[in-house]
Amino acid sequence: MKILVTGGLGFIGSHTVVELQNEGYEVVIIDNLSNSSEDVLKGIVSITGKTPIFEKLDLREKASVQSFFAKYTDIAGVIHFAASKAVGESVQNPLLYYENNITALVYILQELEKKDEANFIFSSSCTVYGQADVLPIDENAPIKPAMSPYGNTKQIGEEVITDVSKVSGINAILLRYFNPIGAHPSAAIGELPIGVPQNLVPFITQTGIGLRKELMVYGDDYPTADGTCVRDYIHVVDLAKAHVVALQRLLEKKNLEKVETFNLGTGVGSSVLEVIKSFEKVSGKPFPYKIVDRREGDVTAAYASTDKANNVLGWRTQSTLDEAMDSAWKWETKIRSKE
Repeated sequence: MKILVTGGLGFIGSHTVVELQNEGYEVVIIDNLSNSSEDVLKGIVSITGKTPIFEKLDLREKASVQSFFAKYTDIAGVIHFAASKAVGESVQNPLLYYENNITALVYILQELEKKDEANFIFSSSCTVYGQADVLPIDENAPIKPAMSPYGNTKQIGEEVITDVSKVSGINAILLRYFNPIGAHPSAAIGELPIGVPQNLVPFITQTGIGLRKELMVYGDDYPTADGTCVRDYIHVVDLAKAHVVALQRLLEKKNLEKVETFNLGTGVGSSVLEVIKSFEKVSGKPFPYKIVDRREGDVTAAYASTDKANNVLGWRTQSTLDEAMDSAWKWETKIRSKE
């Protein structure tokens, strides 16, 4: 079966391509390389021994999306990652996020709507819950007013998919993930942000390797055990495997509703300082950081209830925080050794 993975050369996308190919699927990748590199293909091939089809195109160009689906008429499922994803950047540049995250989604769904049936996996986010009233967060938690344009694009995206599914042959699963970190154990692929990292772990590993002077910890006065924000950090390989399981659920028509939603996390919250300590443990070196003022758009704590994913999908995480940090550090040291 041929599966389209948009943003397939990105961090989560590339790991999902690996897991799909390991399960025997033929993968077609769309990526515009705005936050990734074509070199990632080599990493995918080195792990799986298979070369995915790669189409470089911008999903914001409607004609390009139409041409793609006219060329590939036998796509059995779509996993949609392609989106901008940094909370802070979205606050500074909201229109970029609305254009990139909503327009591309609409153009893809317009093509899938033409089919008798289509299977769609959406890369959503725990940001749709905002600052949840109850922890851990389950799928029935209320959707709060978004605290950032990024979070809002995920809410809007989910609403668009839900509306379209009611009047089309599209079946969808919304995967709300918490905080993906780490790298493939082979260190052949991993997180490689262009420019200054917007996420915690790559900033930590880049600081550890000497690319950054120190990490800014945004606030130590939150109502948490050590005063720093708490998040649910999930190993990217665990996350990638969940996408394959979700896709298989749709392909086998096991979904009970046209649109299903699952949280993907470990069920355990870790503070920023705990992540730093984990890095110090796996790297064997002290880590420089500085406490600064809180950052707009950050919630105090968010971690998942994984019961639904565990029981309905039959999926659960395998890796610990230390294992994820160790894989991230091995990836960082490998890519810097080539420079």
